[in-house]
Amino acid sequence: MEFHDKLKIKMHLCVKYIYRITRNFPKDELYGVTSQLRRAALSIILNYIEGYARRKSNNCKVYKNFLEISYGSLKETKYLIYFSYTEGYINKEDYQKLLIMNDEIGKMLWSTISHIK
Repeated sequence: MEFHDKLKIKMHLCVKYIYRITRNFPKDELYGVTSQLRRAALSIILNYIEGYARRKSNNCKVYKNFLEISYGSLKETKYLIYFSYTEGYINKEDYQKLLIMNDEIGKMLWSTISHIK
């Protein structure tokens, strides 16, 4: 399996995990943290996929821009995970698992970004 596929799978599993745990968030957060965390997590993979699809257009700036947006969404997600943990919406086990997933994705994504000229 190639690097791109491994990264996409990690992103997909992270989004699925976030959707699963946010089902238990307080109902009054449905349009707040729940929605924002889900949108940020989806943005990671969606921007990565769109950028990857455009990489062959001979415009590295466009590709890199999408990957940087994906990386920014990853950092947004990391903060929202932390916030959710400190508010008691996420237990310690889920928090630690999400941090590991976030860090693995971040390393792979940053490696990709840093190799684009």
